[in-house]
Amino acid sequence: MKRTIFLIFSFSHFLIFLTSCGHKTQRANTRDTIPMQPCPEFVAANAMRCIKAQCDLGPRVPGTKAWHDCGDSIVAWFSALGLRVEEQQTEVSLYDGSRVPCRNIIARLNPTNHDRILLCAHWDSRPWADNDADERNHHTPVPAANDGASGVAVMLELARILSLADSIRTGIDFICFDVEDAGTPQWSDDLSDANSWCLGSTYWSEQAQANGYQARFGILFDMVGGRGSTFSREGYSLQYAQPVVDMLWHIAHQLGYGHFFPLSDGNYITDDHLSVNQIARVPCIDIVPYHTDGPSSFGPTWHTLQDTPENIDPNVLEAVGQSVLQLIYNDGK
Repeated sequence: MKRTIFLIFSFSHFLIFLTSCGHKTQRANTRDTIPMQPCPEFVAANAMRCIKAQCDLGPRVPGTKAWHDCGDSIVAWFSALGLRVEEQQTEVSLYDGSRVPCRNIIARLNPTNHDRILLCAHWDSRPWADNDADERNHHTPVPAANDGASGVAVMLELARILSLADSIRTGIDFICFDVEDAGTPQWSDDLSDANSWCLGSTYWSEQAQANGYQARFGILFDMVGGRGSTFSREGYSLQYAQPVVDMLWHIAHQLGYGHFFPLSDGNYITDDHLSVNQIARVPCIDIVPYHTDGPSSFGPTWHTLQDTPENIDPNVLEAVGQSVLQLIYNDGK
């Protein structure tokens, strides 16, 4: 993760998919009050334990033992919750032409229901801490507590809660995308290739489009636990799935998490949701931090060796997890 894109789009581009998110999710005005369905508590401590368990294995760089062991653990965790787990395994080419294995992990709740919601995150670690202040660390893998493990952990806690919920009949697909974060390093002579990022989600989206996969909407979790994080409304999310953005930000404010979800617009980010929107044609939003102070809009630990569990804030995990859980309870019956 990730490339920040500053683009000006024609008005017609903003009309794509604004009404394609299904009849249940409607545009919300944050001054109104949404009736809230009874909803369980998102337990941030469980997500914290999951982040630490992933990081204890080491950086999950594709092809390494830590990557293999973490993938097996994710499969086991979802399976233990009673979800149907599938895998996509392939090889992809990195920015320099080298080939690495790619393992997308898919867990399905209520797999026979054709009415589906997509939740997703990437689970790999960046092979290079190329944003670290110390240049000697630039070729060292990132621990990836926030940029990787946090999204998986939030999804697993959501899966635990939803697997116990008799009232939730909607099908929910949890997808852990691989090889998201092996895009062109900063020391490369050519930083212009946005196609070097998000390789696992591109492969999944191509397969989903070919197989006629459908979901009403999707939510991508990326770096959803960093200290000091707030989540502005990402540009492509507004372009392709504004009704979902409106509803989630409204719910977050009504739950008291407005500080974490400011009513302001962020950047356009090349992230896993882009291929989900453009190739799989599922309207998908990105919950991704937007820092306005510091060297990176993604936060001070982005692509550094400081991306460790000690720099994760359970309050941020709770704000994201509880808001999405409430959205599903309001919308996903």
